[in-house]
Amino acid sequence: MSRRAADKAITDGRVTVNGTVAILGQRPKDSDTILLDGGPITPAVKTRTIILNKPVGYVCSRDGQGNRTVYDLLPEPLHQLKPVGRLDKNSSGLLLLTSDGQLAYELTHPKFQKTKAYKIALDKALEPEHRHAITGRGIALDDGVSRLELQPLHITDNTNWKVIMSEGRNRQIRRTFEALGYNVVKLHRTQFGPYALKALKPGQHMAV
Repeated sequence: MSRRAADKAITDGRVTVNGTVAILGQRPKDSDTILLDGGPITPAVKTRTIILNKPVGYVCSRDGQGNRTVYDLLPEPLHQLKPVGRLDKNSSGLLLLTSDGQLAYELTHPKFQKTKAYKIALDKALEPEHRHAITGRGIALDDGVSRLELQPLHITDNTNWKVIMSEGRNRQIRRTFEALGYNVVKLHRTQFGPYALKALKPGQHMAV
């Protein structure tokens, strides 16, 4: 419950410490027995979150259906963690896995608009009018208009771009460029919300 709700529960006499009604500001010891409405308080569950630098060729599902999965890269104690968002088999980079349902919700629900950044390579140079269309009016896809922020990674090379977005539709980046006649030959995620890949090597993971 929230702190305000907890304060109200105490002032309403619903909380006891060692059989005595608690008061606001009381500081119990670890050895004290604290009850709410006559029942024990459930201790906070410790969650776990990691960043994995997913290599190309691995899928994010548990059942790879013959493919290698990201769980092949992780020790057994981390196999209970669930991916937050996905990267397809041919994509690489930052993949979050967590046991924290609230964190997963805040990172993936559209209303929170978490920024994600990718480095991509196209099979041919991006035409200026296509760049303006992607960053301006957007590109119409089956599930709505896709609008992306694009930044060139090299001054003289229009095939390599940094893509910044806050949506998370299935294969959105690839489908956006495919609609204009381009193939994304490399897609590498470097940032997801407050998390960044930094110097983590392919196949490696770290706790956050």
